[in-house]
Amino acid sequence: MLNITENEILNRLRLDNPWWETGGIELRFSVLQRRIYFEALQKLIRNTDINRAVVLMGPRRVGKTVLVYHSISDLLAHNVLANQILYLSLETPVYIGLSLEKIAMLFADQHGHDRNARLYLYFDEIQYLKDWEVHLKSLVDTFPNYRFIATGSAAAALKLRSQESGAGRFTDFILPPLNFHEYLLFTKQETLVSEQYIESITKLNQAFIDYINYGGYPEAIFSETVRQDPARFIKNDIIDKVLLRDLPNLYGINDIQELNRLFTMLAYNTGQEISLEQLAQNANIAKNTLRRYIEYLEAAFLIRIVHRVDQNAKRFKRVTRFKVYLTNPSMRAALFGPVNDESEAIGALVETAIYAQLFHAKYIDDIYYARWDKGEVDIIWLPKEIQRTLICMEVKWSDLPYQDHRKIKAFFDFLSKNESDFSVVTTKTVHEKESVNTNVVDFIPSALMAYIYSHVIHKSGLDINSSIRNQLKIN
Repeated sequence: MLNITENEILNRLRLDNPWWETGGIELRFSVLQRRIYFEALQKLIRNTDINRAVVLMGPRRVGKTVLVYHSISDLLAHNVLANQILYLSLETPVYIGLSLEKIAMLFADQHGHDRNARLYLYFDEIQYLKDWEVHLKSLVDTFPNYRFIATGSAAAALKLRSQESGAGRFTDFILPPLNFHEYLLFTKQETLVSEQYIESITKLNQAFIDYINYGGYPEAIFSETVRQDPARFIKNDIIDKVLLRDLPNLYGINDIQELNRLFTMLAYNTGQEISLEQLAQNANIAKNTLRRYIEYLEAAFLIRIVHRVDQNAKRFKRVTRFKVYLTNPSMRAALFGPVNDESEAIGALVETAIYAQLFHAKYIDDIYYARWDKGEVDIIWLPKEIQRTLICMEVKWSDLPYQDHRKIKAFFDFLSKNESDFSVVTTKTVHEKESVNTNVVDFIPSALMAYIYSHVIHKSGLDINSSIRNQLKIN
């Protein structure tokens, strides 16, 4: 049996790293717009004070590889020599069976680098390497001057294994689907927010609906073919590959159709409260198996579980009910068809889209919904360290709650028992502030609220209440 030769490996490395000869990345990558997360990622990569690998995780097709090429381009622009940067995708057949250390040493020897050199090594799709976390941890320990950056789409394995095996050696960085702010930037519609607001609300709402239908993925924005048939792109190329290939391969799931059926059921009910008991009965899946499936789907960034509090903002000790949200509303549109502003599902998808702006925030674990016998409030931000409600929000795609406050009685019932720093009811078009009883409530269009969240949340360390009020010019 013939083995792949060292010369063939080096030839492939030269092909994968064209900047060794040209001094720059390929034009097809350099012309693409950068994600707003680029600077935060690059800051981690440039930071040489801490000896850790950066593990870039996220769903399929959100632009991880493109972000890597932009990172390489930035290093080159900041006087890092081309032969100090290595990129390779571990799904390339020639690299199968090779250890990361073997590849790293081939690269260093080829360019005459010693172990004290400052090198940047990018391993794309690292989940294709068996026991990748062991190999990567060993590299970090063996070559402390090298910077290692790994990416992968099989996020369940990456997340779980990086936490278990890479403690103190890996820094996780999550790249989510496009948020609404990025969608407007990519489609050159951000002026819809900077114009006189009332004059642009119709256009902003239409952009928001387009975002709900296909706006979570960069490729969908730039391809007319994808926009015309999002079901084929999003379902076949993203959802099916995770459900039918990634998760079964990683966790040895035998009944793939059972997992697929569960995800379809959860996607259809995005934004709805679910009972574990009822879900197990409806899906005909044992509860222990169901819990594992939900854990896998959440780790793979397909869904997010949100837990509830009661009318007094108290957490439940025993979790029997929770809400499930798609991390990207475009997935539901791909499975069940696009929506318009009058569709029956638009309310749940608007709520899902606003939640989608929050899922990558550093305080996401402090986000709840409130539900009790006579009412519900959609979003409660309740930080554990202060035990006070910072944000209380009811999400609507209608102006009726502004016109008739009886439509949101449960919202005011909750406020009567809990002080909130920022109380919001989203609407379709109304943008007003009102004093209701002893509460000051901001009525804000859902599309604008999604934009504001997505615009400020990704900036770490930001005081979100002050930022929202500054954005809205609320005194």
